[in-house]
Amino acid sequence: MDGALDWEARWGEEGGKGKVMEWVKALGSLIGRILLVLIFLNSGIGKIGNFEGTAQVMAKFGMPYTRFLLFGAIVFELAGSLSIILGYFTRWGALLILIFLIPTTLIFHTNFGDRVQMIMFMKNMSMFGGCLLLLAAGPGRLSFDYLFRGKKN
Repeated sequence: MDGALDWEARWGEEGGKGKVMEWVKALGSLIGRILLVLIFLNSGIGKIGNFEGTAQVMAKFGMPYTRFLLFGAIVFELAGSLSIILGYFTRWGALLILIFLIPTTLIFHTNFGDRVQMIMFMKNMSMFGGCLLLLAAGPGRLSFDYLFRGKKN
């Protein structure tokens, strides 16, 4: 059998390159989603474990209603992270993380005289960009959104 015909039989008319790239995109989207939000998942869990300490840090920055806002931050971080990791209502999860990032970045990471805070600000801007990409492109094929919601990206 001709090598070209064998290739088409295995990978379809468009050739193997197209099918392989679809899997690379799908796997890349899954891994990218996980890596993007691991920091928020870890942070949300950490806030639960050190609720009072975190509330005190927030109060030092002049935030009112620290317990209420901290509870909201935990919910946004955990719900957003899990949504993005699972690829289930991914765009809503990305929106939760975006909403969390705006005040967090503007309140805690704007002391640009401190190099560490400048780096934290830029890190948050990068994660903001990642969430905007999720809003625009969706979660990809390896997601519950793709599986359950009409195979939309």
